Amino acid sequence: MKRTDINSLIAITLVVSATILRIVNANMHFYNFVPMAALGLFSGAIIKDRKTLALMVPLAGQFIADTYFQLFTNTPGFYPGQFFNYAALALATMLGFAMKQPKPVSVLAYVFGASGMFFLVSNFGYFMSGYNGYSLGGLTKTYVDAIPFFRNTIAGDMVGGILLFGGFFLAQRLFADKLKKAEL
Repeated sequence: MKRTDINSLIAITLVVSATILRIVNANMHFYNFVPMAALGLFSGAIIKDRKTLALMVPLAGQFIADTYFQLFTNTPGFYPGQFFNYAALALATMLGFAMKQPKPVSVLAYVFGASGMFFLVSNFGYFMSGYNGYSLGGLTKTYVDAIPFFRNTIAGDMVGGILLFGGFFLAQRLFADKLKKAEL
């Protein structure tokens, strides 16, 4: 097995785990404490040699979780403006492509940036659904109303980023012998 295949397998396993965490968090009512931006960022940073796969993995995870919510809970999985959440996730993944070396400080900075971008894009989608009207006042109200949720977004992404990137590098160290054999 090639190193890139092992890296992709480790990354996909961690992304699936984060998707399950999204479902569990929602069922426990930890609203927005979900590492979605960190998930996209991680996928883009680690699977960057396979850009289509890097984009598809978090988007598929989001779609699976949304389908679960739609079919099995009272929480709508699909709603007006949902496209903006998928776009924000894709943008977070593309931001991961730009990450040179995932070191702790750069990971935290990128995660914070991805959280902010996700906040701006997803809430713009909410604004575009028209609930607060289509005016500067409505846009302002949308973002102001979303500020309390942003704390959980940042916390979820920070914890998720640490677990995803940290888990990945820990798994790489644990499987270092297999990786060396794969390179031979």
